[in-house]
Amino acid sequence: MAETSSSTEVVERRGIPAAAFVEDVQTYLNKSDLDVNSALASFQERLQQYKLVEMKLLAQQRDLQAKIPDIEKCLDIVATLQARKGSGEPLLADFEVSEGIFSRACIEDSDSVCLWLGANVMLEYSCEEANTLLQKNLENAKASLEVLVGDLQFIRDQTTITQVTIARVYNWDVHQRRRQAAVPSITDTDL
Repeated sequence: MAETSSSTEVVERRGIPAAAFVEDVQTYLNKSDLDVNSALASFQERLQQYKLVEMKLLAQQRDLQAKIPDIEKCLDIVATLQARKGSGEPLLADFEVSEGIFSRACIEDSDSVCLWLGANVMLEYSCEEANTLLQKNLENAKASLEVLVGDLQFIRDQTTITQVTIARVYNWDVHQRRRQAAVPSITDTDL
């Protein structure tokens, strides 16, 4: 296949295959034993796959971007509880029971907090353990977000390469058809 290649070219990223840029369409079609329509269909299918992966990655990114502020808010609450520990005065807090429904609580000195872990599971941790767990979760979420941003950039690059390749193959086909139409056939010149 006549594709650009260099030693730094990425073959795939986390299971997402890299798009092949076709420099010479004729050579590519001959070596891959495809006609123009088959090649275009193949590139269109790959483009749709990239768009599907991009949608999934964007959904994961939105989830992480919503999760990070929640973790930071929990860390602030644990830090507030630790700071007020031993002061003797209760902490009045409004907390969200459900979306849009709040309740007021009077929190006495406590050495532990309960954290929702997901799947309707709540565990009680000491304030220090909760702080450590939340810090670790925050670091993991931020690292995952960085990886997702890199994956999204990679997928956007592959989408662009595929779109350019589709345009090149299509334009090459149009050029070939025009060229064939411009060449008079032998039967026309004999008359």
